[in-house]
Amino acid sequence: MILAQAAPSIANPPIDYHALLPEIIVASTALVVLVVDLGLRAERKWMAMPVAFLGLLGAFVATLTLIGQTPRSLFGGTYVVDNYAVLFKLFFTVVGMVVLALSLRYVREGRYYQGEYYFLLVCSFLGMVTMASSRELIMLFISLELVSAPAFLLAGFRKSDPRSNEAALKFFLIGVLSTAIMLYGMSLIYGITGTTRLDGIARALGGNPGQSKIALAAVLLVVAGFAFKVSAFPFQFWAPDTYEGSPVPIAAFLSVGSKAAGFVGLLQLMFVAFLPLAHFWTPIFAVLSLFTMTLGNLVALQQRQVVRLLAYSSIAQAGYMLLPFALAGTSASVNKDAFAAVVLYILIYGVMNLGTFAVVIGVARESPGILISDFAGLGRRAAAVALAMTLFLVSLAGIPPLAGFWAKFFIFRVAIDARGIGPWLAVAMVINSVISLVYYFAIVRAMYFDPVEEPVRPMRPPALVAAVVTLAAAGVLAIGFYPQLFARFPPLSTLIGQ
Repeated sequence: MILAQAAPSIANPPIDYHALLPEIIVASTALVVLVVDLGLRAERKWMAMPVAFLGLLGAFVATLTLIGQTPRSLFGGTYVVDNYAVLFKLFFTVVGMVVLALSLRYVREGRYYQGEYYFLLVCSFLGMVTMASSRELIMLFISLELVSAPAFLLAGFRKSDPRSNEAALKFFLIGVLSTAIMLYGMSLIYGITGTTRLDGIARALGGNPGQSKIALAAVLLVVAGFAFKVSAFPFQFWAPDTYEGSPVPIAAFLSVGSKAAGFVGLLQLMFVAFLPLAHFWTPIFAVLSLFTMTLGNLVALQQRQVVRLLAYSSIAQAGYMLLPFALAGTSASVNKDAFAAVVLYILIYGVMNLGTFAVVIGVARESPGILISDFAGLGRRAAAVALAMTLFLVSLAGIPPLAGFWAKFFIFRVAIDARGIGPWLAVAMVINSVISLVYYFAIVRAMYFDPVEEPVRPMRPPALVAAVVTLAAAGVLAIGFYPQLFARFPPLSTLIGQ
């Protein structure tokens, strides 16, 4: 009787299904892929990929309908759909479709368990989509683990290759350790502030000028956990072995999607929740940025296996993305510009790196070892593909007027304007960019100047791989000659001031 009388007085909060539509579509797609795979004969297992692709395309379209909408706060403010969330949901769904396109022939010809492969990929992209809207520690943690857990399995999908088994095991063990460190730091933050919401944490930390050493230690632990996710120094050592041992499309996924998800969470934590403690953690990020970019570039000089080289390149690129974090707290305008610079770099880096890995996948069909020497004569065997690869590598090095130059230019400009340590970090970024030219142009030299056996056999990449290469090359050129194409989005999407 008491329950019956009390029930009407309990108001169930309305659920905004429109705001949650992208997440609902991606989650439903994962289940459909799993069910569809059960009913397909062995020779038709590849059809799970079009199902997954259409699901992510549907999520992309659903996200487009959220553009220009008033920011929506769900579940007590723990989940928010605003410009920042919409931008990265679009980015992650596009990355997902590209990785699926790159995977079709590679996975089909490699005799993998295709249904499970696509199911795990879609689950990981679900974590990325939810990461963009998470505004609370528990949601951030769940989203990050939803990204990482399927990746542990995907890294070891080449079951007959000992390198793949080693890569997956190393990735898993170090990943679990970093998760424990990060979770411990989050629990300390909750104990100190009494809340898990990012805005509440900022208010609690900002209201206590004499911060306890426990709060500083908690921030350090959380940063350490995320440093693993983005392969920052000194937690980068898992990346080269994992990239090399994974299927090449998964290496692309880890290099772009997983890394971007880590930065999406890190941006929210440092520029919102932990901003009152910027005086403590900005010097840490200055060191992380400097050592990450320098170590990545110097070790990349010694590499001859291309995926491993790109792993160290990815580490160096993470160092550039970490640089604006070292500038936070200087002023409100610098905070906003630094935030926008990281967002812009993530977007442009995604275009460049996915295009690069698409070319590598095309070469891997003929030369599974994927050494630099395997690119010899590519300029004669596939002139258009070699030209696109040159564009990607030159762009990654930051040479104008391509897209990568503008990504580094915006960070450079923010660093110079911030003064203090900013100009010194800007100089370090320029020096490291010059160093990177050596190993990027080693591949270009092999494509155009290394001898190749006669007769020259033409290389024809699969249609979907060729389409990705073409679109990525067009994107690099378009952004390079019209940088406003991307530059207008990050300032609009910033969390600062919302």
